[in-house]
Amino acid sequence: MLHLNLLEVSEQITDTVMWISVAAVIVLLGVIAIICFKGKKRYDAKHIAFAGVSLGLSFALSYVKFSPVPYGGSITLASFVPLLIYAYVYGLADGLLVGLIFGLLNFISGPYILTPMTFILDYLLAFASIGFMGIARKFSDKITFNMVLGVLGVYLIRFIFHLVSGAIYFAENAVWVDFPEWAVANAFIYSFIYQCVYIPADCLIAAIVLFVLAKTRVFERFIHILAPKFVVNSAETKSDDIQADEDITALGE
Repeated sequence: MLHLNLLEVSEQITDTVMWISVAAVIVLLGVIAIICFKGKKRYDAKHIAFAGVSLGLSFALSYVKFSPVPYGGSITLASFVPLLIYAYVYGLADGLLVGLIFGLLNFISGPYILTPMTFILDYLLAFASIGFMGIARKFSDKITFNMVLGVLGVYLIRFIFHLVSGAIYFAENAVWVDFPEWAVANAFIYSFIYQCVYIPADCLIAAIVLFVLAKTRVFERFIHILAPKFVVNSAETKSDDIQADEDITALGE
């Protein structure tokens, strides 16, 4: 009976927060629209299109997933990568904004929570971690290093928020009859193990993809198309350009 009541409460909270999320997305889109009309110097057509395409790609990739653990956690096909690239180019504030929208879209597509606090931690703060990538380009003059370190920072922040949320969630004795008794008494440890099953793997996939894109200079070419005003300013790029000039000179001789 206790578990049934918890389920009913969870469903009621989920429905409420879902509508709140829909309203929040509408408000966010309204804010973006106002910014676009009032701040044309900051948001041009390519900027807006880049945000939309990044969100669309990330949302689509989030459906290509493997779930090694029940009740939520999954490993996706680099679903964070498009938004990580967007945040890297446009900075912390824009990264936070698209991260929040992405989190809300994920919740709306499959809403389920136990408490309002877990909603804030799992769908708002955890996804807002994408904004950290917005400061990654300031780490050094090497794109590859910046992007890999940036994605590690993003997933570490995400891990912490999911860890706290999981501890709260599991401490409630959840809503499953067969939930391990030791996990209730050690909710933090159980949450830590739970997050370790899927978040590091998801992080590794994203890091590998970004590493390859940066190393092969696909990222640079892509950015020059979508954000021509963005200055790469990379020691790796300069080194490659010098090598290319030397190769051309050698061929000419």
